[in-house]
Amino acid sequence: MAVAKVCGIETEYGIHHKGGDGNPVASSSLLVNAYVSDLSRVGWDFEDETPGNDARGFAREGAMPPEVETHLVNAVLTNGARYYVDHAHPEFSTPECADPLEVVRYDKAGEEVLRRSMAAVQRILPPGQSIVVYKNNSDGKGNSYGTHENYLMDRAVPFARIAHLITPHFVTRQVFTGAGKVGAETPGNTGRDIWYQLSQRSEFFEEEVGLETTLKRPIVNTRDEPHADPQRYRRLHVIVGDANMAEVATFLKVGTTALVLALIEDDAFGDVDLTLANPVKAIRQVSFDPTLAATVELADGRSITAMSLQWELLGVARKYGEDRGLACLGDEAVGQEVLRRWEEVLQGLETDPATVARQVDWAAKLQLLEGYRERHSLDWDDHRLAAVDLQYHDLRPERSLFARLDTEHLVDQAQVVSAVTEPPRRTRAFFRGECLRRWASAVASANWDSLVFDLGTDPLRRVPMMDPLRGTAEHVEELLAGSATPSDLLARLSG
Repeated sequence: MAVAKVCGIETEYGIHHKGGDGNPVASSSLLVNAYVSDLSRVGWDFEDETPGNDARGFAREGAMPPEVETHLVNAVLTNGARYYVDHAHPEFSTPECADPLEVVRYDKAGEEVLRRSMAAVQRILPPGQSIVVYKNNSDGKGNSYGTHENYLMDRAVPFARIAHLITPHFVTRQVFTGAGKVGAETPGNTGRDIWYQLSQRSEFFEEEVGLETTLKRPIVNTRDEPHADPQRYRRLHVIVGDANMAEVATFLKVGTTALVLALIEDDAFGDVDLTLANPVKAIRQVSFDPTLAATVELADGRSITAMSLQWELLGVARKYGEDRGLACLGDEAVGQEVLRRWEEVLQGLETDPATVARQVDWAAKLQLLEGYRERHSLDWDDHRLAAVDLQYHDLRPERSLFARLDTEHLVDQAQVVSAVTEPPRRTRAFFRGECLRRWASAVASANWDSLVFDLGTDPLRRVPMMDPLRGTAEHVEELLAGSATPSDLLARLSG
């Protein structure tokens, strides 16, 4: 049976320092520091960071995995999340979540953390300066930054099979996960008649499979850092998605992908073969066609639309749910909701994308842009449309165009606010977050799979957390409640 799809999202936010010196690393550091300076700050433990490990057992000659930047701001929060500076961006990594709906909640909590960070940094900036954050994926000048997803998988499943079978979904899911973008900005595409795209990221992918994340981006990333027991688990690190503002889009992005991965683990595709002839070409063809009519070529010579391919996947997933259940998505009811909304959104897209504007970012943004164009009689290459595009992603409530829309909410504001400080209860994030809340001064550092305690005497004490489904509230809440000090906790763990 497929392992539980513990999952999460890492979001790099766009940043603009108005009146600043133009150094995005310094601006991002200012922003993150302003937020964490008032917290009991615990730094990140880099001991297990190995971004150069390749799931294939080898890396392409000249491959350049991301560097581990240990000198930049890096903090762990009481909700179990990681908040830090990644290259030139502030990044929020959700804690490990037990189901796709929980991911939505903590992804929205990340947005709230960034809003609070903007307010905190404004109090210390000189007059005339401000730092603005955008939840998008490109700066309009040919630079793209990522929104990465992570899924727990069974180590026994061959990586080559995962890559082969997940690629068609990654190429075509943008019909409901795309955040939308005016024009194009990569060499060879900027001069073409691309007035609007489904996705902000798709034109930046150049390879089918690979290790990099910033150059020669692959559709399937091979980074092999399980952040768990490497004999039992792998973590599929997904770099091909957009940053979504719409909650339903985030829910479907994570939910459908987790479900397709379960199909792969349980070998449930049967005779269905959706292998693409040229995935890199296809991912751009799909993105460049907001009419959803473009076809892509399959390896067997057939042509198929992205919508038809998604319907095929939904059919396989629905049969899987009937035969085996959907508990692997963390909750049977949540799994059924993924199927229901997957079908509902595909039906809406087929009828008229405007009917799913409350659920799908690219459709909502397209409505805004079309209305603005008509009011001002603009061509698609008018710079004002690019400005509207960017303002959709502005996290300032008073400036955000997304915030003005009547989009559908899956989590309420009270749930989001509590998730800023409280960890999920059904993953190891609970143990991490609760230890930080209770005894931050005694925690020397933390990462996904361990905590390091400093009790004031040598040596430091490392507590491993190699199973993402251990350290939950069910497992440790009573243990934590009965421990008056971190010394008590460690003694009881050792007993």
